[in-house]
Amino acid sequence: MGPPAPEGVRPVNPGTPRTVSVRVPAKVNVQLGVGPARADGFHDLANVFLAVGLYDTVTVTAADTLRVTCAGPDAAQVPLDRTNLAARAAELLAVRHGVTPDVHIHIDKDIPVAGGMAGGSADGAGALLACDALWGTNASRAELLDICAELGSDVPFSLVGGAALGTGRGERLAPLEVGGTFHWVFAVADGGLSTPAVYREFDRLTPNAPAPEASPALLEALRTGDAKALAGALTNDLQAAALSLRPSLADTLAAGTAAGALAALVSGSGPTTAFLCADADAAHAVASALTTSGTCRTARVASSPAPGATVLPA
Repeated sequence: MGPPAPEGVRPVNPGTPRTVSVRVPAKVNVQLGVGPARADGFHDLANVFLAVGLYDTVTVTAADTLRVTCAGPDAAQVPLDRTNLAARAAELLAVRHGVTPDVHIHIDKDIPVAGGMAGGSADGAGALLACDALWGTNASRAELLDICAELGSDVPFSLVGGAALGTGRGERLAPLEVGGTFHWVFAVADGGLSTPAVYREFDRLTPNAPAPEASPALLEALRTGDAKALAGALTNDLQAAALSLRPSLADTLAAGTAAGALAALVSGSGPTTAFLCADADAAHAVASALTTSGTCRTARVASSPAPGATVLPA
């Protein structure tokens, strides 16, 4: 039996589970409209998120102190200190509910690292939901979303999943209807791209960016499940900046398009590139062509929409 909790800090309810696992999806931005830099350094966005079926699994276990471990592709690139959003999520929830954040957070990583698919944000949302279940804090959905917004602009969507329009800096979400399944290929590049660096390059390239607005044609394509219409409406205002910093991504985009993708774009701030395909067979063909093209490290097939952060059965 451990020492008593410090004054003002309540111990975890002994009836709560000692281990909780949460599965959380990657995302693709089917529209990323970016406005000019604000006074606080952020940018106003019209960010149409779509969750895709590539997942990290975050497992939290009661421990003597807070620590983070990670396994999976490119796990060595994941920070294991308290800058990791999963660790920050545990600390923020603990402070609000007066518990000690003594958990071992283990991340089984399958979302590309530093790839513009919100893998770090997904881990933050996953850890938050897992700690809420582990500690029995029973935080409301509104409180969880508030903590997510404090963690980062993409974290609220990682919790919610499905499809949503993010405004403000992306943290204010309005759910969107999706009328079918969309098939994607994601080409993973060597190395990452710094999101702040991409935004700085965007500011340099686009000094007079207009206020962003969601595309009615894109929202209608999502609602009806029309892949060809969605392909014609995909946009990413950060793509030119990502290509400026990593010109080789143009070769990846061209290779996927030549292999039969309906459309291609940089995913978020990159360097992962996304290819919308007509169906599952076409997606597998595009992935095979990209894998042998020499323009990317690997290619992954996934469909959307996907559910948000979900507690897995014990």
